Amino acid sequence: QVRLVESGGGLVQAGGSLRLSCAASSSIYTMGWYRQAPGKQRELVATISGGGSTNYADSVKGRFTISREYAKNKVYLQMNSLKPEDTAVYFCNGKPVGVLYEFWGQGTQVTVSS
Repeated sequence: QVRLVESGGGLVQAGGSLRLSCAASSSIYTMGWYRQAPGKQRELVATISGGGSTNYADSVKGRFTISREYAKNKVYLQMNSLKPEDTAVYFCNGKPVGVLYEFWGQGTQVTVSS
């Protein structure tokens, strides 16, 4: 069973930076970050495929960078120029090839103060 464990969340002032980490128990082809703010649906933040292709939500383009260390089964989200509207629980996601299901971490809280 694949486990995803996030870390790196916390409290930061607007304009600051945080780096989130996700450690997977095994390799997953496509990994990404999603977030859910209070009263809102979970939304895509960024994804990175096994081939290195990345996608970003328009709201984070130019500020966030997703990366991964394939050999270590880790994915990162570097968040710069943070805004209060970035406040949310951030979830690591993995979408394997060859199966219909996907995996989720427990989430890590990111709070950006104004």
